[in-house]
Amino acid sequence: MGIDPLHRQSIISLFSTISVTAIGFIATMYFAHTLGPSIYGIYSLFLAYYSIFTLLGDGGFGGAAVKRISEGKEQNAHFTAFLFLRITFLAVSATAVLALSDYLMTEGATGMVPWLILALIVGVFLGVTVNGVYGEGMVGVNQTSSLLNNVVKVLSQVLAVFLGYGIAGLIGGFVAGMIVGGLFCLRYLHLRLARFTAAHLKNLLTFSFWIFLASSGATVFSYADTVLVGYFMSSADVGIYRIAFQFTAAATFTTTALHTTLYPKISRWHADGALDRVTLSLSRAVTYSLLLAVPVAVGGWILGDRLLYFFYGAGFAEGAAVLGILLLVQVVNVFMYLQTMCLNAIDRPRESFYATGTAAVVNIVLDLALIPLFGIEGAAIATLVTMLVNAGIARYYLSKQIPVKLERGPVLHILLAAGAMALVVLLYRLTIPLTNVFIVLAAVALGGLVYGLVLLKADPGLRDEIRDLVVQLGAPWPRWL
Repeated sequence: MGIDPLHRQSIISLFSTISVTAIGFIATMYFAHTLGPSIYGIYSLFLAYYSIFTLLGDGGFGGAAVKRISEGKEQNAHFTAFLFLRITFLAVSATAVLALSDYLMTEGATGMVPWLILALIVGVFLGVTVNGVYGEGMVGVNQTSSLLNNVVKVLSQVLAVFLGYGIAGLIGGFVAGMIVGGLFCLRYLHLRLARFTAAHLKNLLTFSFWIFLASSGATVFSYADTVLVGYFMSSADVGIYRIAFQFTAAATFTTTALHTTLYPKISRWHADGALDRVTLSLSRAVTYSLLLAVPVAVGGWILGDRLLYFFYGAGFAEGAAVLGILLLVQVVNVFMYLQTMCLNAIDRPRESFYATGTAAVVNIVLDLALIPLFGIEGAAIATLVTMLVNAGIARYYLSKQIPVKLERGPVLHILLAAGAMALVVLLYRLTIPLTNVFIVLAAVALGGLVYGLVLLKADPGLRDEIRDLVVQLGAPWPRWL
C-alpha cells in the first residue's frame, strides 16, 4: 500500500485493538444484562486469579524471550530455552493453585480450580507461540491472533450463556479462544527447537528477573483492586467495578496498539544505537495516544452515567462515579504504559521495576485503607494515585537515558478540541433529555464530530499526517479539510 512498515504495523495493531475491544464491549453488554453483576463479578475474579498465577508461571520469561529473539542473535536457542523454562514454571503455578484451592473456592466460584489449572496449561501454549512471533517482529500476526482469540472466546461465551451454562460458559469460552489464538501463531512461527546452553538460560533469567518484578507491579495495578474488592465487598461490587474499568478501555486503543508495535522496534533501534529514533517515536506515540484518551475521558465524564445505564443495565449505573475516576486513570496510563515499555525495550528492566514495584506497594496499601472506607470508589482513587506515582518514577529513570519530550503544540490542540467538544455535549445534555440509548449515542457522535473537526483545523501537522495515512489506505479525503 506504499505505507512504511512502522505505520502499517501500527494501523494493523490499532484496527485489531479496536475490533477486539468492540467485540468485548458488545459481548459484555449481553452478559451484564443476562447474568447480572454477581455472576460477572465471579468471572472477573477468575480472570484476576488467572493473571496472577500466569505471572507466577511465566516468571517474566515471555518479555525476556521477546527481547532476546528481537535482537536477532541465536533466536532458536533462546526460543527453546524459553519453552523449557515456561513448562518448568507451569508446575510452580499449578502447585500454588492447588495449595490455595480452599481460599479460591470460598469466593463463590464452585469448580473454579480445575478450570484455572486448564487455563494455565493452555496459557503456556498461547504464550510460547505469541511471544515467538512477536519477537520475530510479526506484529500483524500477533494482533491477528489476539483478534481470533477474542472472536472465538466471545462467540463461545455468548453461545454457552444463551444455553444456560453461566459462569462455566464464560470460563470455557475464555479457554477456547486461547487455543485458537495459539494455533494461529503456530502456523506462522518460523522459530524451531534447537540445542540451548546454560548461557541462553542465563540470558533469559537475567533479563526476566526484572521483567518479572515489573510485571508483578503491572498485575497489582490490574487485579489487586479486583481481589481486594472481592474480599471486602460482594461479587456484585466486583462486577460493577470491572464493568466500569472495561468501559474505559475505549481510551486505550491507540496506547495499546503503539505499545505493541514499538516494543520490538525500539529494542532493535537501541541495539543499533539509534536512540534519536527512540526519542522521536516515544514523543509521537504519546501524542497519538492522547489523541484518543483525552476526548474519551471528557465524553465519559459528561455522559458516563447514561452510557452505563443503557449499555449494561440499571444494576451497573451506580458505577458512574468510579467510571469518572478510572477515565482519568487511562489518561495517566498513556505516560506510564509507554514509558515503562520504553525502559524495558532499551534494556532497563531494573528501572522499570523500581517504578512499578514502588507503585504496586503504594497501590496495595491504599486499597487496604480506602476500599473499607469508600468502597469501589476507594479502589479507583488508589489506582489513580499509584498510576501517577508509576508514571513519575518511570519518567525520571527514562530521562536519564533519552530525552523525554512532550509535543506541546499538538497536545494543546488536543486539549482545545476536547474543550470545544465538552461545551457542545454539555449544551446537548442540558437541552435534550437523555431518555433512550439513541439520543445518548447521538450525543457521542456529535461530540466526536466536533472534536475531530476542531482538531484537524487547529493542527495542520496532525491533519497532514492523518490525511497521508488515509490516502495511502485508498480512502478519499474531503477537500474542505
